[in-house]
Amino acid sequence: MNQPFLRFLQAVRGAGVRVSVSESIDAFKTLDLIGYGDRQLLKDSLGLVLAKTEEEKLRFAECFELYFTRKDFAGAPSAQERQAADHEASGDSETPLGRMLLSGDQAGLATAMEAAANAAQVSEISFFTQTNIYARRIMESMGLEPLEAEIRRLRALGTPEAEATADALDRGRTYLGQQVREFMERQLAVYAQGKSQALRDDFLQNTRLSNLDRRDFQRMKVIVRAMAKRLATRHARIKRTARRGQLDVRRMIRHNMHHDGMMFRTAWKKRKIERPRVVAICDVSGSVAAVAQFLLLFLYSLNEVLSDIRSFAFSSSLIEVSEILERQGIEDAIAQILKDIGFGSTNYGRALADFKAGWIDKVDNKTTVIIIGDARGNYTDPRLDIMKSLYERAKRVIWLNPEYQSSWGSGDSDMLRYRPFCHLAAVCNSVRHLERCLTALLED
Repeated sequence: MNQPFLRFLQAVRGAGVRVSVSESIDAFKTLDLIGYGDRQLLKDSLGLVLAKTEEEKLRFAECFELYFTRKDFAGAPSAQERQAADHEASGDSETPLGRMLLSGDQAGLATAMEAAANAAQVSEISFFTQTNIYARRIMESMGLEPLEAEIRRLRALGTPEAEATADALDRGRTYLGQQVREFMERQLAVYAQGKSQALRDDFLQNTRLSNLDRRDFQRMKVIVRAMAKRLATRHARIKRTARRGQLDVRRMIRHNMHHDGMMFRTAWKKRKIERPRVVAICDVSGSVAAVAQFLLLFLYSLNEVLSDIRSFAFSSSLIEVSEILERQGIEDAIAQILKDIGFGSTNYGRALADFKAGWIDKVDNKTTVIIIGDARGNYTDPRLDIMKSLYERAKRVIWLNPEYQSSWGSGDSDMLRYRPFCHLAAVCNSVRHLERCLTALLED
């Protein structure tokens, strides 16, 4: 196997370019055809094979340049060059590393460093703080300890020739350290970018949405869309498999009568799989707006596996926002909804009354109602009678509350009064919680 090229594919994935197994095989075939001789041709060819979108092409190009650029040992300090010239003929160093430093063997040093880097597994680097650790491992693998022992021995001799050689080796050791650290900084840029982003994404997925910084919202939208696509792909496949149903023996016998009873053709009982029909009722007051925003983004990114989504938003009065979400881009639509009715004083009873007056007849035994809110109605009538009607009419009522359960029922919270009329009431204040709840919805 071509280990350097495998590490390059690892770096490309880390940079955010999606590379499947089949695309990796195509990349190896491309390398076999092109080779390493023509750098630009290899870059263009691999870019066509691996990068699919404009953004991925930019990431691929940057990763390619970082990975295949070799500036190590491009030139040595002038003082070292003079010392190397003085000692080149005598070969005063007893260590292979010392001889390369004294002779200015740039190709030999670069080769030794690459081999040492592979042995130190520098592709596993994740954090900037590991740079010096890996640099030290590389230098030790190249022969740093024997070199330092030789410098000490030469110093102990005390002769002018020994001191001159020791000084030259000392300068070479310093120069080597600089080159190795620069090399490791490039490796950090190549390999750690994806790992750092993965760590950051994991942190964001488990962070309370109300605590997110505004600058993290764009990244969160990317994360939510990726989650939704993964869920849609998984559950669309499950539904296609399940739709076939059980083996239909009677039809199979009838279909194979002209084959003298040999069962060449199978027949299956057909089952109609209903895709979930969802009504989302979202509190967009200040305390819950962030969670509602990402729930709507999640739901409307699942349009492949959700047959019908009707969305409602309220802080006091309730309005249907389905048309806004379908007519505009999801980000613009959510911003418009929050501008129109968001961040007001919450009144759950009034919102439920509005829903009953205009839309409760749309809820039937195929509908899942998702309510997202903290159930804090500012001591207004919670209209439990309407919640009971929803519970009796709907297939399921799911309440997602961004507050922890220890806060349910405290102060003006009516959550404990609403909970008997919910098939599921769960804490939901992060994207990870949203993913779990929607996974449960799709798996039912």
